[in-house]
Amino acid sequence: MRSALLGFVFGFALCAQAQSPLPLAQAPAPEGRYRAVIERARDSLALLMQARAVPGLQVAVAVRGRIVWSDGFGWADLENRVPVWPNTRFRVASVSKALTSAALGVLLEEGKLDLDAEIQRYVPDFPRKRWPITVRQVAGHLAGIRHYRGREFLSTRPYRSVREALEVFQDDSLLFEPGTRYAYSSYGWNLLSAVIEGASGRDFLAFMRARIFEPLEMRHTVAEHVDSLIPGRARFYVRDSLGRVLNAPYVDNSVKWAGGGFLSTAEDLVRFGSGLLAGRLLRPQTVELLFTSQRTRDGRLTGYGIGWFTGERTGQRTVWHTGGAVGGSSVLVLRPSTQVVVALIANMQNVSLANLAFQIASWFEEASR
Repeated sequence: MRSALLGFVFGFALCAQAQSPLPLAQAPAPEGRYRAVIERARDSLALLMQARAVPGLQVAVAVRGRIVWSDGFGWADLENRVPVWPNTRFRVASVSKALTSAALGVLLEEGKLDLDAEIQRYVPDFPRKRWPITVRQVAGHLAGIRHYRGREFLSTRPYRSVREALEVFQDDSLLFEPGTRYAYSSYGWNLLSAVIEGASGRDFLAFMRARIFEPLEMRHTVAEHVDSLIPGRARFYVRDSLGRVLNAPYVDNSVKWAGGGFLSTAEDLVRFGSGLLAGRLLRPQTVELLFTSQRTRDGRLTGYGIGWFTGERTGQRTVWHTGGAVGGSSVLVLRPSTQVVVALIANMQNVSLANLAFQIASWFEEASR
């Protein structure tokens, strides 16, 4: 099967033997134990790309803190035939929430953040609602803050700060009494970025860079400023109703840094996940708090902790986050018990990656025993 797909798939570094990225020419062959599972995963990814007309895709897998596979397929830029490389930066969309959750954990450990405090402790000018809302409720999508409406997902307006971006929804009523229901809200994570600024006294993006990305050597993870020259940024694509691949419409993601506005690579994402599991950034009890499902007031599990979906997948406890951006799809999967971490990112909108990522995680678990 693989030989039939070579015209469609372009591969880069097969394997990295250390956490720091290796130049392409120095990338060694995969360890024997992983060769068969890598071929199996490559075939599955190539079939997915064919079925969904995905221009370009990255995958990375880490086992017990070491990247054992990093691969790229297809094109970062279709028009100019630029291939996907290890440093190609994709829109990771709502995986940004998982990245931002680590910042909440840092501030919690420093005693600068109380998850059960009202939002106004950290963002005093955020309008009060019919009911009080807490940081924990917002982080678990239990606060009743609305999600995108109309064409807001396609926002082209540049926002000068996270506080300014709150103007989109801050005057709207809550959808329900906080704690009584679960309703996913990217705008809630906009509010959390303002909370991080209020608790830390620092600009949100500067805090993320200094306290999350740099400590974990995430050298290719940045906010997507549309007016900046960002080396390695992919082009982004959509499919129309006839299945044709088109350039994605122009958007400005300054409206939602924390909720879906970062660019990253698959390798950086698995470094992040591995760093959490290894305790390199946060204490184990803090990581467990992020990974533990919240409950509604009547005791129902929501399947979402603080920045992470959580549950059992392919027979193992799993935490993950998916992402869907204009011109991008992503997933980051963590298996706490085996420390297997899988990241998939594509430069095509509306591509379901999660189920295959769960399967790849289970294949690598079997191979690593």
